[in-house]
Amino acid sequence: MEFNHHHILSLRKSCLLSRKDDIHLPDELLLEKYYEQYDNYWLGILLPRYTLLLLGVSMKYLKDPELARDMVQQVFMKCMTELPRHRVEFFKSWIYQVTRNDCLMYLRKKKITVTELADNISSTETSLTDKSDQELQMQLLETAITTLNTEQKTCIQLFYLQKKSYFEITQSTGYSLLQVKSYIQNGKRNLKIEMENKINLSDD
Repeated sequence: MEFNHHHILSLRKSCLLSRKDDIHLPDELLLEKYYEQYDNYWLGILLPRYTLLLLGVSMKYLKDPELARDMVQQVFMKCMTELPRHRVEFFKSWIYQVTRNDCLMYLRKKKITVTELADNISSTETSLTDKSDQELQMQLLETAITTLNTEQKTCIQLFYLQKKSYFEITQSTGYSLLQVKSYIQNGKRNLKIEMENKINLSDD
């Protein structure tokens, strides 16, 4: 997930600089003032009130604290772009639904990338797809990834799940290009072996 930290910091600054009386205004009035002026000062007061709610929603779906925090920031950014375009009457239900939809969209995208990785790994071995349906294959793959060593797991996740290039992986990890290619190649081989072992065990 990527978002502009500058805008988030500006919102926080707005909240810190809020006049004392404004901080206690109800959500409806803050939203009304925002639509009168289209000034992010009012969002800087309104949005932080929903941080815990959105974290809770995000954790429910994503099951990962770091991903949940990123999702909250992403939703705040969406508020800054969507609120000027559409007048929102019931802010709490609207931002809840936005968060839920974005979480589900993220999970669908992740499911697609995991499926692509599973297809890539098993492309030379039809026995995997013959013996298990796609859902089971994905579950086996996600479990198998956790068995890789740190280097292989990191490179596999960055290359396949986050769609990073070899160059981007070398920049973010400090590994050489040769190491990155080796970790990915060996990681794929180990994933295939692990998945085949799991399937064979289930057939016994």
